Amino acid sequence: MSIIFANFASNVLECGLKNNFTGQPFVYFCKSFLYHYSRAQETLKSLLYDFYVKPNEKLMHFSILKRVLFTVVTLIIAVSPALAQDMIARQAPVDRKMKAVDTLALKDLIHREQAASPAQDLYEDWNNVYAHKATQLPDSFLVDLRHYCMPTPSRVVTSNFGARWGRQHKGIDLKVYIGDTIRSAFSGKVRMVKYEAAGYGHYIVIRHNNGLETIYAHLSKPLVDENETVRAGDVIGLGGNTGRSTGSHLHFETRICGVAINPAILFDFRNQDVVADSYMFRSNTYKDESAEANRLRGKVGNGGYTREQVTGEAELAATEAVKTIAAETRYHKVRKGETLASIAKKYGMSVQEICRMNRISKSKRIKAGQILRCS
Repeated sequence: MSIIFANFASNVLECGLKNNFTGQPFVYFCKSFLYHYSRAQETLKSLLYDFYVKPNEKLMHFSILKRVLFTVVTLIIAVSPALAQDMIARQAPVDRKMKAVDTLALKDLIHREQAASPAQDLYEDWNNVYAHKATQLPDSFLVDLRHYCMPTPSRVVTSNFGARWGRQHKGIDLKVYIGDTIRSAFSGKVRMVKYEAAGYGHYIVIRHNNGLETIYAHLSKPLVDENETVRAGDVIGLGGNTGRSTGSHLHFETRICGVAINPAILFDFRNQDVVADSYMFRSNTYKDESAEANRLRGKVGNGGYTREQVTGEAELAATEAVKTIAAETRYHKVRKGETLASIAKKYGMSVQEICRMNRISKSKRIKAGQILRCS
């Protein structure tokens, strides 16, 4: 097919008049498309007059229109990969934002799941019935000891973990007074708050997100409820002398899968710190580690103590004193006739110390009005 240009010149019109276009579709190109099926006796000339086709405007056969449409569609398909890439490029920032949102949502979901069932990989169930029920121990398990809080400021261990009075002592005893604050060692969820007259007295069991369970016994008053979520350092109870106890103290236990391990393996109560950032529990060595932990961090002598060691006031006062002394820096303004020797004697120092502090030599002459550091 060829495009026929309508022209009022006689030779072009004659070309159109010689052809029979009856029943053939034509499309008229102007500002909009117009379709017309030729009737009997119609000629190109009559169509031109009927549709007011001006000179040099053109008519295109429907078959050509289909070719044009096919070409357009082909071009669209050809450029579609580029368009798709462009759309992907424009979408990338949105994807990154959505990824960030998804990450936050995932973290929130994990946090809520952990809060609902801490250390769910280790424990098969959650109950408020058994303080400790031994289950299958893992061969090894890494316990994260970061983000901890010492359960009490007391530095006094009155009884070690292990054999005692013909039976096994499954925890460590720390001297506290009735009413002293007891805190959660790690973040987790309170599993039990109970009273046992012939044993623990008032006690609390907390399952922590790091896999440990801790027990705080002989309390005078628990301050949390079962299934309550706690964070490391939250106050959970007050020290006491309830249950099977011969004096006010905190009986503190650490367990994995219901099996007791020596708290001294994890905590250094004398120095109020954990032994490391993490502890690798191994089922075939943890018992052997207990004796060494008692030797290094257990009861000292006959367990004697002062009140300051129990409350932590002495250590706090000493720390504050050191900070105060460190903060006090003294200076001296040299007077007429003074020497390095006379200034050193006044402050109980040696000439060498003054020279070192002020970065001067012993032979340097000092002048009246000069400022010297003397501590």
